[in-house]
Amino acid sequence: MSIDNTDTAFDVVVNDQGQYSIWPTYRAVPAGWEAVGVQGERQVCLDHIAKVWTDLRTKRLREAMGD
Repeated sequence: MSIDNTDTAFDVVVNDQGQYSIWPTYRAVPAGWEAVGVQGERQVCLDHIAKVWTDLRTKRLREAMGD
């Protein structure tokens, strides 16, 4: 299996700073990241991230700015 394979399924993952990414389902989610329950083709996952991750600042920065 390859990450560039069009058949590869991905999980949407998030870290403790609220940053999102995708991770291939055939690999264990790395330490510090957590799957959010959205899984599918690359574009499906990227579309989900674009919808939910609208403030790209880290959690630490948002808190420092009082948001």
